[in-house]
Amino acid sequence: MTLMLASVTGAEEAEIAVQHGADIIDLKDVGSAFGAVAPEVISATVNSVARRRPVSAVAGELEMAPAIVARAVAAVADAGAEYVKVGLYPDHRREDCIRALMSLAGRVRLIGVMFADYGADDDLIALMAQSGFTGVMIDTASKTDRRLLDHMHVATIGRFVTAARSYGLMAGLAGSLEAPDVPRLLLTSPDVLGFRRALCSDGDRTSSISAAAVDVVRALIPADSRLVSDPAKSAKVDYRLLAARGYSPGKDEVETDRIFVRDFILPVRIGVYAHERDKPQNVRFNVDVNVLRADRAAVDIRDVFSYDLITDSIRMITAEEHIALVETLAERISALLLTHPRVTVVTVRVEKLEVGPGGTGIEIVRRRIADVAKVHQLYPAASEADPKMAT
Repeated sequence: MTLMLASVTGAEEAEIAVQHGADIIDLKDVGSAFGAVAPEVISATVNSVARRRPVSAVAGELEMAPAIVARAVAAVADAGAEYVKVGLYPDHRREDCIRALMSLAGRVRLIGVMFADYGADDDLIALMAQSGFTGVMIDTASKTDRRLLDHMHVATIGRFVTAARSYGLMAGLAGSLEAPDVPRLLLTSPDVLGFRRALCSDGDRTSSISAAAVDVVRALIPADSRLVSDPAKSAKVDYRLLAARGYSPGKDEVETDRIFVRDFILPVRIGVYAHERDKPQNVRFNVDVNVLRADRAAVDIRDVFSYDLITDSIRMITAEEHIALVETLAERISALLLTHPRVTVVTVRVEKLEVGPGGTGIEIVRRRIADVAKVHQLYPAASEADPKMAT
């Protein structure tokens, strides 16, 4: 499950967020990027929410001095917040600040926040786990015109989520997110997606949140979007499981729209020969996705299947590891796309562009059908190791 975090300024906005489905209420002063609200605002909001949702609060834009950070976190905890988000700014004392919070980990759930525009350091994740933190989050320090995805590719974000989960930490994502970012980031299976700007009707994070805007974001985050539900487990994709789900029963005679990506070229580590392991080679992708038509004319992002989901899926899969066969690559792309509930048919064409005078590759068509047993032929090791894997 990916949880929706709504950043609010106090009890009044918190009530809107609760009534319209936010999972976590997060308090901050929106006059600055990572500003803290007064302790009395935290207390009043906690009392207003009355345990209907967990309440988090930021500790503020603090100097990276261990004593200063520890005092600020303690003050937020004393005010009643269940989670405290601690900004970890680039500084040679940053690791000392993390260690200094170990004694507070038993009183409040600590979330370490790193900033994509300052260069998030994944090496800090292990130290946070050792110091008793509950989770780690990537945000943006600047709230002007660049979003998280402007600073980090989705594949890099996916590796961050995997790293956090490998240490048993929750992984959160934020950073001037907009509604169209939600389906893309759900591909990485984060524990939390955090919003402020997207919840304001005019896109101005300093204005009040809008119930209608909250509804849009809430509708984009399904109740259960993660294939791996245990935060302590690795988020590495099991393509055998995806393929099994992709071949699940579905309707054949329904109205669909076709979303396509043409001539998308990426450097990919692919090939069975030894020399093909030395460097990436250019691969061209053409993908068609048939999606069930919405029950109304498209009005907003809730009504469409974004082509970004296709290109992001390809980026995530090709970034993971060397892949020997174009057939394997095509199967993984189709299997991942077929996990989307609206997708009925996927056509994937993969061409290696550097093996001869022209492109060579494969084109496959995969659809939702009842014959799940076909998965065992594609992945025989799955049926041998675990007969339940593809059921």
